[in-house]
Amino acid sequence: MKKWVIAIVFSLVALTLAACSDDSDKASGDKSEDGTVNLDFWVFGSTGYQELIDEYMEENPNVKITINEGEMTDMHNNLFTSISAGSGAPDIAQIEISVVEKFLQAKDQFYNLNDYGAKDVSANFLDWKWAQAQSVDGEFQIGLPTDIGPTTMFYRTDVMEAAGFPTDREELAAEIDTWEAYYEAAKQVKETTGKYMTDTPQLVFNALRDQQELQYFNEDDELIMEETVKEAYDFTTKMIEEDLIGQNELWTPEWGTAMAEGTYATMPGAPGWMVANVKGNAPDASGLWDIAAIPEGAGNWGGSFLTVPKESDYPQEAYDFIEWLTAPEQQLKSFDIAGLFPSTPDVYENEEFLATTDEYFSGAPTAKIFAEAAKSVKTVYMGVNYSIVDTELSTALVNVAVDGADPQEEWDAAIERITSQLERQ
Repeated sequence: MKKWVIAIVFSLVALTLAACSDDSDKASGDKSEDGTVNLDFWVFGSTGYQELIDEYMEENPNVKITINEGEMTDMHNNLFTSISAGSGAPDIAQIEISVVEKFLQAKDQFYNLNDYGAKDVSANFLDWKWAQAQSVDGEFQIGLPTDIGPTTMFYRTDVMEAAGFPTDREELAAEIDTWEAYYEAAKQVKETTGKYMTDTPQLVFNALRDQQELQYFNEDDELIMEETVKEAYDFTTKMIEEDLIGQNELWTPEWGTAMAEGTYATMPGAPGWMVANVKGNAPDASGLWDIAAIPEGAGNWGGSFLTVPKESDYPQEAYDFIEWLTAPEQQLKSFDIAGLFPSTPDVYENEEFLATTDEYFSGAPTAKIFAEAAKSVKTVYMGVNYSIVDTELSTALVNVAVDGADPQEEWDAAIERITSQLERQ
């Protein structure tokens, strides 16, 4: 998975090019001479949706769906450019949670899915997930939920055992059940093994941040960081200064190498999709990783929605398809096909789903663990400028970890950069 936390920049150049584009270059679906409705579907990443699309088209021969897969940032930028120009948008577009508020600001360029029956299926989904794609007043629903990223704690059984901790996932979760206990465990790991508790400060901060009901902004889009996430920042930088957290930045080769070599004990705040990252970076570490509950409750990292841009001439057909694709039955299939973790809690009662285990992670019942985490996530308003704040705080944490910068000075500098950028919005 790409570095989705990086801010997506919708440049003035892109908007200018979009404004100059030929309105006749329409990318949304049309109807062929035989009456078949053609729908274009933009997605990013490895969704595995083609298999389900084929199934839907077989059941609905009057609909042809063409999927266009791209890189996440490029796809979002292309979508924003298209809706700004009024030309080139697809019939259906996948939008990631980190930028859904950006597109809600342009909701006039999307169909309100409530007009097509979305309220009738809202009970299919986790409340907090449904709310993420909804206007503050609840009247506009821009998208139907797809996958989610409930967070847990991945850990190296060999490191924890060497440090004197139980390797059983339930026993370990009971022993490290608060962040204060996590801090004390970090000191024990370092003293007994010389290794870090985790390899990057972003994971600790993100895990603490995502457990808060309010994070960077309130629903009036006022910056409230000092009251909400400063404590998480201070906790993280305290662990950095005490040399309990490694210096590698997320997604770097060094981060992957440390994962493979077992130079640290835990990955707090790790979502379901991180399973593939660990396996990819540490293919020879099967049986050395396990998964436990994170201290003090889960958060959510990642997930998407399916939207219908106003440019589509066939919103009803587009809606009918995405309602089908996001229904519990199809979300279970998506989990089996591509590992997309369902946002439909009915799936969490499925015996076959709950029986899912992963031998790489010491036989952990992964579906059950992530389902329990999903049910404890709080509804959070992220705000239209979430990515600006997140990027600057990540920079501050890396500066403290890598360069030994003063934590308070880095916080103040981050606030200054954030404020400056927000004033230009």
